[in-house]
Amino acid sequence: MSVAVRFAPSPTGLLHVGNVRLALVNWLFARKAGGSFLLRLDDTDEERSKPEYAEGIERDLTWLGLTWDRFARESDRYGRYDEVAAALKASGRLYPCYETPEELNLKRASLVSQGRPPIYDRAALRLSDADRARLESEGRKPHWRFKLEHTPVEWTDLVRGPVHFEGAALSDPVLIREDGRPLYTLTSVVDDADLAITHVIRGEDHVANTAVQIQIFEAVGGAVPVFAHLPLLTDAAGQGLSKRLGSLSVASLREEEGIEPMALASLLAKLGTSDAIEPRLTLDELVAEFDIAKVSRATPKFDPEELLRLNARILHLLPFERVAGELAALGLADADAVFWEAVRPNLSRVAEARDWWAVTHAPVAPAADDPAFLAEAAALLPEEPWDLSTWGTWTGAVKAKTGRKGKDLFLPLRRALTGRDHGPELKNLLPLIGRTRAQKRLAGETA
Repeated sequence: MSVAVRFAPSPTGLLHVGNVRLALVNWLFARKAGGSFLLRLDDTDEERSKPEYAEGIERDLTWLGLTWDRFARESDRYGRYDEVAAALKASGRLYPCYETPEELNLKRASLVSQGRPPIYDRAALRLSDADRARLESEGRKPHWRFKLEHTPVEWTDLVRGPVHFEGAALSDPVLIREDGRPLYTLTSVVDDADLAITHVIRGEDHVANTAVQIQIFEAVGGAVPVFAHLPLLTDAAGQGLSKRLGSLSVASLREEEGIEPMALASLLAKLGTSDAIEPRLTLDELVAEFDIAKVSRATPKFDPEELLRLNARILHLLPFERVAGELAALGLADADAVFWEAVRPNLSRVAEARDWWAVTHAPVAPAADDPAFLAEAAALLPEEPWDLSTWGTWTGAVKAKTGRKGKDLFLPLRRALTGRDHGPELKNLLPLIGRTRAQKRLAGETA
């Protein structure tokens, strides 16, 4: 059977780097195996699911290049969940419960105070037809729990290795709410079974869910997928990430921080693995290097400073064609490959190219600290056309004429020509500045 994986976010907030790491690992796993990648929106939480978040998920994945082969939306499948729920009720695996949230909280608190696990006591199974009729006449509507078999649940996890749960140590999960809406524990299984998902790769916070869902797969007649549970990503301080808090959202990294998609992908693909984190320019490179066996059980930390360093390293490698659109969006539609190759070694974000465009194409107030020396240098400026050899030719002549060398030679020229103490190599900038502008700046004029 062909490998089929899914990324199933809830559109209840902005995707953060932890969410996208799971999407990326699923996508890489599928592409490495020649399989398919499904994007499924788990949007049955109607109060919190928002269209703008659904659009944001698609936008973030598209920006990263994580194209999907199939798409599904849980809100389109309520009829199917009703069918499965009816079959489970008929088989006795789904039973009605009438406790209020307050009553359940009291039960849990009592068990915890006794040092016992807060497992549901199945009191609802002891209700008679008359009991249920009386409760419903009082206005109570049932929620529905799945009756677990008290047998061991075992699987071999691709990350955690052999996993074992005792069925008797698990609490019967609620699958249908009082208002009739299905919960994730049911809908996820039905979708995975119907859509022939072969591998479920998700966060380790779902390990206990998996023990429960394996029994639901068996009850609905679905093939049980292979599972892999990745350690959850934390921030640099070890704190968990949250969609609701907007923690390290992909949107903010893209729009506010100016991060390149391959910088984020290069980092997230290697975090928590035995591989070194190195800049990669294409997803195909990451696919070639991917092996889920390299994922460690240790908690990986996401450091924005490491991402920024990686972003700079990638920019220093990117050809002009890969950034032309970004430069145009910054108002630099006239920028060309010569300009890009001149400035990219000094960039950590593409947006910083605007500063160097201003230096080479807009008026600059020079720092003319040594007018006499600069006048001598100006008199020695070669005639145009200029190329990458012009800087060496000119400074060689200035050195011979003035006797200056090193910092005493180069820094006054840099400050006069660019208004700055540092930046890209002047052999690259000088042809972009041009002779007319250079002469004026050496004379102390804004040009």
